[in-house]
Amino acid sequence: MTYCMKGGVQLDLSDQEIDELFSQALAKALSDQGDSGPVLILPPDGTRFHSHAGYLTDIACRELAKKGPNRLGAVMPALGTHMAMTQEELRRMFPGTPPDKFRAHDWRNDVIELGRLEADWVEQISQGAVHYDWPVQVNKAFRDGGFSLIFSIGQVVPHEVVGMANHAKNIFVGTGGKEGIDKSHFVGASYGMERMMGRIDTPVRAMFDEGFRRFGNLLPPILWILTVVGPRSDVEAAAADKPRGSLAVRGLYIGFGRECFEAAAKLAQEVNVDIMDEPIKKAVVYLESDEFRTTWLGNKAIYRTRMAMEDGGELLILAPGLERFGEDPGNDALIRKHGYRPSKVIQEKLAQNQELAEGLSAAAHLIHGSSEGRFTVRYCPGPGVSRKEIESVGYEWGDLKEGLSRYDINALRLGWNTLPEGERIFFVPNPALGLWAEKSRFYGSNGKP
Repeated sequence: MTYCMKGGVQLDLSDQEIDELFSQALAKALSDQGDSGPVLILPPDGTRFHSHAGYLTDIACRELAKKGPNRLGAVMPALGTHMAMTQEELRRMFPGTPPDKFRAHDWRNDVIELGRLEADWVEQISQGAVHYDWPVQVNKAFRDGGFSLIFSIGQVVPHEVVGMANHAKNIFVGTGGKEGIDKSHFVGASYGMERMMGRIDTPVRAMFDEGFRRFGNLLPPILWILTVVGPRSDVEAAAADKPRGSLAVRGLYIGFGRECFEAAAKLAQEVNVDIMDEPIKKAVVYLESDEFRTTWLGNKAIYRTRMAMEDGGELLILAPGLERFGEDPGNDALIRKHGYRPSKVIQEKLAQNQELAEGLSAAAHLIHGSSEGRFTVRYCPGPGVSRKEIESVGYEWGDLKEGLSRYDINALRLGWNTLPEGERIFFVPNPALGLWAEKSRFYGSNGKP
């Protein structure tokens, strides 16, 4: 059952339109469910600040409050492996949500297992990339919290692990457990990130779909609320009286099945995937301080540009808010110990190091964060991370002050820029919002992604 399927590459939904569409859809969905029990809301965390999910969560809380004092059960940001949000971050992203309703997800301790997909099935769907079973894990509140309905809110955008983010990923990764996250991430890394990014149907997506097909009946009904967000052109920004480089909501999709995800993902391929006729010799990526404080998140600068980079080129990452590598102490230690290395090197390390073998999501992250020896990655961190630390994990170091002086992020436009002295660069102001790929690296022999 779908309640809203509105989207287009030139659509620019206003907050008022989003409020009206979402409020109407929620009223119909709640009426169809015919249950008065508490609802669990699953929005993304601050790493998807620009998804409009904070605004949607506030609307959901407002509408549920109209239905009675107990309809809003809890709000659980889908953290996955990320750090829990601070009170300040919660207020910034969810200003209209009651603070006492937030509940943090603990991916290492706070989960239950619904069932498992057999090793032979996983091996077949991954085309032999791995041979192990996969546990279908979720936060224990799904089963034991007394919720009658779940609202899963998020943005559909290219993703390095699953191809396109959201839908069942928001459940099995966003609120999943260590083993499930570890193994699903490593399937994607072993299968090959370039074969995954920007694709709708991938081995990891098939795992999530199959897990939901087999064991979704053990969960409350899930209403999927999905956005597609992209940058406005200069002409659009001027017409909407918005600043240059501002973001537009291009699509809003709401429903109980997979149909809304498929429609959102097809639109996201048009909005968020930039297929380029030439590779990038020099890319400059800016990581906003409030959003990117670790390389675990900041390496989207690498994931989202790797297929566009020219062999022998340079990726310069301006990261003023960088504080550490991993989102938790365990993964941070593994990154510091093993570094960002090519896939072959990490695979060899796995056979020799039990600690890394037991942290497959970290191993996958190390593979994803490598240039595979094709181009230079130069990190320009703030004072939180030293030159020695940057170089110890396999990257080149750059001076942040010098980088920001040379590359004025307020003057550069998304895409190609030619500096006054003649240097030509490709600028990405926020790597989380897209995927950039050179045509020959993205399209297969059949001419399809």
